Amino acid sequence: MKKLLFLVIALSFVLIGCKEDPSKNEITFKFVQLNDVYEIGSLSGGKYGGMDRVTYVRDSIKKENPNTFMFMAGDFLNPSLLGTIKVDGERISGKQMIEVMNAMDFDLVTFGNHEFDLKEKDLQKRLNESTFPWITSNILHVTETGNTPFTIQKATDTTAIERTHVFNIKDEDGTEIKVGFFSVTLPSNPQKFVHYDDMYGEAGKSYNDLKDKVDVVMGLTHLAVEEDTELLKKLPEIPFLMGGHEHNAMLVDVGTSKIAKADANAKTIYIHTVTYNTKTKKTSIDSKLLPIDERTPSKPEVAAIISKWNSILELKIKDVIDNPNEVVYTAEDPLDGTDSANRGIQTNLGDIITEAMAWSYNNEVDGALVNGGSIRVDDMLPASITSLDIFRVLPYGGEILKVDIKGDLLTQVLDFGKSKRGTGAYLQRFNFSVAADSGDWLIAEKPIDPAKTYKIAFSDFLLKGFDIPFLTPDNEGILNVYSPEKEESAADIRKAIILYLKSLSEQS
Repeated sequence: MKKLLFLVIALSFVLIGCKEDPSKNEITFKFVQLNDVYEIGSLSGGKYGGMDRVTYVRDSIKKENPNTFMFMAGDFLNPSLLGTIKVDGERISGKQMIEVMNAMDFDLVTFGNHEFDLKEKDLQKRLNESTFPWITSNILHVTETGNTPFTIQKATDTTAIERTHVFNIKDEDGTEIKVGFFSVTLPSNPQKFVHYDDMYGEAGKSYNDLKDKVDVVMGLTHLAVEEDTELLKKLPEIPFLMGGHEHNAMLVDVGTSKIAKADANAKTIYIHTVTYNTKTKKTSIDSKLLPIDERTPSKPEVAAIISKWNSILELKIKDVIDNPNEVVYTAEDPLDGTDSANRGIQTNLGDIITEAMAWSYNNEVDGALVNGGSIRVDDMLPASITSLDIFRVLPYGGEILKVDIKGDLLTQVLDFGKSKRGTGAYLQRFNFSVAADSGDWLIAEKPIDPAKTYKIAFSDFLLKGFDIPFLTPDNEGILNVYSPEKEESAADIRKAIILYLKSLSEQS
């Protein structure tokens, strides 16, 4: 009996010893995700954001897990106030962002729609200056010889931007996998030098190209969340998309897959802990949204680059504004320049912008409209407003146009803006309201007459048909468009707001 008991115990130890260690089948790695970053430094006087802080966080994570990778899901070269100024006769146009991102050592980036705000030659310079890999599966460069991939041109060679990208990941115990990425961008910024292939079709082609070469396929996208969702419905085998475009953080489940987007301007970043089981072929993702704020330490090497560019900004902005730090207005409450607000509700900052638009035409207009997406600061402005604050709010600038528009078209424009709540096409308004009983649009508290012609101050961007496709000077409902003379305050929306705020200060 004792011999039998000993045999059972010994056999048990053998079986336990032979049992496979689950960790040998698993590999864990980290993804640090940013998207829609327009400011290299922190916001709100240092309270939020800052690429130097992001770098510190990534470096800290990488010390614990060397398999840590950092991604940018589009929209970073434009817009910013810094990008609009000139150094040695040439606009910066995102050069500051490339220098900072090179120092941060990104692992993969993709195009957002705003990368194509840059002129062709400027975009090529930024590509050439970058030391990190780019990817796009659906965007091509329109050249005299046809549609070809965009390239990164160095002194020694020229490299085509990849359609797909593969990471070879290996951990300490020898577990090794390949993770493949594709990338697609929404075609919302048409340019003569850019060709957009169908984003769903190209995502499918890239997935098929990758699926037999790697262990798992993921996406780095710059799409509206509805488009990301549709993509995952078409390709449910893809477990994960890191995306951009919306500017507000979200984590969306689509079946067994997931979409992640962080807040714009690095107010938050996503830290994704990914575990892949080589035996079951299953991927698990634990996503944590991390605030980047004044409590976050900074990486000195990146902070020094940011400081250099901020010094250039302070010096050069004086070419546009005599005294950029002049306080032009003191608000009773902080002005709300956040993306989430200005793309969804009427804000106190939207009130001031549209009131200034009407004021620039001596209030000889019936109302004023600007797209919420023009407001790019994504921050609460301090009570004491400087000229520089206004330029940060509206880095694009642009004219204020006085438009004679038929009432029926005006109603269509207002309805369209309302339907686009949550996007840049949502409209900030002056002298418009909604009837409590009928829900109809009112102007100066009176119903809009479909047959009447109204004079409305518009931001010039709105008349280009980008946000509201049918709102162009060719529309028969637009009878006249007045463009201001260079010396008029309406010639630059930012200067109009500054002068308006000064006039308010003088009255108080």
